[in-house]
Amino acid sequence: MLACPICSEPLNAADTGVVCPAGHRFDRARQGYLNLLPVQHKNSRDPGDNQAMVEARRDFLNAGHYAPVARRLAELAAERAPGRWLDIGCGEGYYTAQIAEALPNADGYALDISREAVKRACKRNPQLTWLIASMARVPLADGCCQFLASVFSPLDWQEAKRLLSPGGGLMKVGPTAGHLMELRERLYDEVREYTDDKHLALVPPGMELDHSETLEFTLVLTDGQDRANLLAMTPHGWRASAERRASVIEQAEPFEVTVSMRYDYFILQ
Repeated sequence: MLACPICSEPLNAADTGVVCPAGHRFDRARQGYLNLLPVQHKNSRDPGDNQAMVEARRDFLNAGHYAPVARRLAELAAERAPGRWLDIGCGEGYYTAQIAEALPNADGYALDISREAVKRACKRNPQLTWLIASMARVPLADGCCQFLASVFSPLDWQEAKRLLSPGGGLMKVGPTAGHLMELRERLYDEVREYTDDKHLALVPPGMELDHSETLEFTLVLTDGQDRANLLAMTPHGWRASAERRASVIEQAEPFEVTVSMRYDYFILQ
C-alpha cells in the first residue's frame, strides 16, 4: 500500500527498506520507521515538532492526563472496525498506540513530519508501519484506508478524501472553544476566542459529517513539571510571557483546568 513520495509508484520491500519500480529506494531506520520525506518536500531542515516539544508531550501523555481522550478515540475507532487505518500527524504515538490496541487485527499506519516524534513513536508498537512523511503528500495508495485519525493535527482534506475507500471515514479530534480556558485566562489579559467548528466549512464534496460529540472533564495538575510540560506542548509555551508561564508552573496549590475535546467523524460517500 506504500507509494513512492517522488513518483507515486508502489513501494515494495527490498533488503533493509523499500524500493519503487523507478529505483527510488528508502532505507528503514534502526528504530524501525521509514523516512518517506524527500528533501525537496521539506520546508525546513528539521520540519515539525522539535525534541523538547516532543519529550514534553510524551511525558505529559504518559502521565495519563489525557487518558480519557485517547480511550474515547479508541472506542470510536473500534466501533467502526476498519481493515486498514492511518493516524495522520501521529506525533510521538500516544493516541496511535491506543488505536492499535483497540484494533488488533487491522493493518495500521502512522505518519508525522517530525523525525524526533516518529523516532519515539516507533517504540510504542513495532508492529505498525511508522513513517516520516508529509500529510500534504501521504505516501499511500488512493482509496487504501477505511479509517483515518487526525488528533490535534492540521489536515489536508483533499489528501484525506483521496486516501479513503468508499464508506470509510475520518475521525477528527480537536479542542473546543472552552479547552484549557482556566490556563488561557491566567496567561493572557484577553483570551482570544475561536470557533471550534470552522473546519466543517472545509469538508470537501463527497464527505459528510456522520457523528459528533464532545468530551469534557476537569484536570488537576499538582506537579509543577506537569504544568511545564502542558505549556511546552502547546502554543502557549512560546506565546505567553515568561512571567505568566512561571506563575502557573511555580504556584503552590494544584492547578485545575478544563479539558474539552470535540470528536467529528466524516464518511466518504
